[in-house]
Amino acid sequence: MEEQQVGSLHFQIDFSQPLYEQILEQARSAIAKGEIALGDKMPSVRELAQELRINPNTVMRAYQELERDGLTEKRRGQGTFVTSSPEHVASFRTDLAAKYIDSFLEQMDSLGLTWNDIEKYIREKTAREGDGL
Repeated sequence: MEEQQVGSLHFQIDFSQPLYEQILEQARSAIAKGEIALGDKMPSVRELAQELRINPNTVMRAYQELERDGLTEKRRGQGTFVTSSPEHVASFRTDLAAKYIDSFLEQMDSLGLTWNDIEKYIREKTAREGDGL
């Protein structure tokens, strides 16, 4: 696993995993968490590709997906920027949370756990680790 800081984005790249998916998910997460602010300029495709030592087409593909998500926008001659719409980010964050919850519940169901079991485990874990997750 290789760690790189590019502009205000921090990437952990595992070259044994699909690079496009890692860049996309880490950029989505950084935007959703507010680690990169609304309206901030994203690193250029070339800059990010050079820093991560990957093909620019891989970065371009991830950036296109971020734009389709409504999380970024291209400005002619200026580059790619995080959307300035807090509504887009909030909506994406809600959709992402729902996706994670669905996945979690499917995994718990595959273990044969009931809602009471899940609730008990969550309470125990949060008690051990304080109020934060």
